[in-house]
Amino acid sequence: MSAKVENQKDWYSILGAKPTDSQTELKQKYQKLALLYHPDKQKRDLPEVQFEGSQQRFIEISQAWKILGNEDAKREYDLQLRESEMTKMWPVDNQIQLQDMSWIRDEESYSFPCRCGGRYIIAENEAVQDTLVYCDSCSLIIEIIQ
Repeated sequence: MSAKVENQKDWYSILGAKPTDSQTELKQKYQKLALLYHPDKQKRDLPEVQFEGSQQRFIEISQAWKILGNEDAKREYDLQLRESEMTKMWPVDNQIQLQDMSWIRDEESYSFPCRCGGRYIIAENEAVQDTLVYCDSCSLIIEIIQ
């Protein structure tokens, strides 16, 4: 997921918000910016480049609110941000493919040995592309790739 977040825009900064802002605060910031940049509120004598810039800004503001205004989408986005931050704080030790991991039938999970002697373990339903997996006995991280 870290690669996906790096390519995404920072929806919080577009709204001038912080992840700790409440839904009410996010909505107020969105409404203020939406009114400011709404195409119907722009002066018609603006240069076309500036008018198009305002339209693009309005689209970004609307996209940000679409993500941050929806509790489920916001929760998923926040998880992706947190994972991306963790990757920056704790570098990925290795990238492996899911088929390189061993299937543990009793635990219904995949396992991969860590160089410290511990194991990377991931449940079957969590094993998706670009997932970070932490060692169960040290601070090393691997990334599942395809």
